[in-house]
Amino acid sequence: MRKAFTLLVILGLAGLTGACAKGRLPSGAPVREEVLKQASDETPEFAVYEVSRSFLPTAAQWPAPNDLAALRWIGTSRGPTTQIIRPGDRLDIRIWDSSDNSLLTTTTQKETQLDQVRVSSSGTIFVPYVGEISVSGQTPELARAELQKALEAIVPSAQVQLNMSEGRANSVDLVGGVGNPGSYPMPDRNYTVLSLLAAGGGVKDSLLNPQIRLMRGNAIYGTSVETLLSSPQLDTRLQGGDRVFVEQDRRYFLSFGAAGSEDLHRFTKDQVSAMDAVSIMGGVNDGKADPQGLLILREYPASALRPGVRGPRQERVVFTLNLTSADGLFSARKFQIQPGDLVVATESPINDALTISNIFGNFFGVFSRAGNVLN
Repeated sequence: MRKAFTLLVILGLAGLTGACAKGRLPSGAPVREEVLKQASDETPEFAVYEVSRSFLPTAAQWPAPNDLAALRWIGTSRGPTTQIIRPGDRLDIRIWDSSDNSLLTTTTQKETQLDQVRVSSSGTIFVPYVGEISVSGQTPELARAELQKALEAIVPSAQVQLNMSEGRANSVDLVGGVGNPGSYPMPDRNYTVLSLLAAGGGVKDSLLNPQIRLMRGNAIYGTSVETLLSSPQLDTRLQGGDRVFVEQDRRYFLSFGAAGSEDLHRFTKDQVSAMDAVSIMGGVNDGKADPQGLLILREYPASALRPGVRGPRQERVVFTLNLTSADGLFSARKFQIQPGDLVVATESPINDALTISNIFGNFFGVFSRAGNVLN
């Protein structure tokens, strides 16, 4: 019986050795040579570029592979500290008249009040005994003076007070991503994005690398809150009807292979380098990863292809990084990850030999234990 068992083990080891001679053993991550072997074909389906100090200026000239980070932003500008009356605003008008035979007041009450008079779509308000008065485009102070001038024709001693409540055309919407979203009136024409965020209770702490979005008409503008806070010249001035919201950075990259984690990873800051990506994905597996074989797979649109150094040769591109050299490490800190990139930590080929050795050891261990049982 022991002889039969020995024969089975020997046959199993022989089969395993033959399989190893024909190809690699199954593993959890690809080997660098396997991924790149098609690059030497006559008509390769992808282009390979080694990330080095000399290559970084070339890569910086290439177009962005997608438009996830292509939003523009508007710089700041200084506006008047006064407000302008727009259609939809509401006016509280108080008229004082001390004459005994006034058309607007009584002998016991020397004032009359018109509350919440809405500015029409044509920009006018109606005042008794005066008729339609155009106030749109005027400051509240100028509108008060115009109204008093019109009243003096029938009530020479009239005095007018006017207060304005902002309507939709003089308000902005803070949609989400803050403590208190809602519609906020603009106190003047110098109301900025940061002032609005402060009025809304600030940005939620739970958002990862929060991004601010400004919707104006049919256009949308965007930047990160971090950039806005560090660059006062970007604190843009709002216009009535603007809609603002804050959201988590939607950009991401993927990790695969002998990485610390195989997952989808959100961008944690505006610019993520290759070394940042290694840190975000939990590093590489010390026992399996090939430090010379960190690959970044990226797809460009056909419109990005350029002759020479101004664009990639193929739509599909593989960037290789060698983390065992000083140039490779420094270059990895400068090379920027793009949204949608796939970062692959390849497996070291030496693991095949280690795997075979471990399997042989396990077989002989099993054989020894089985032999003791049979005895």
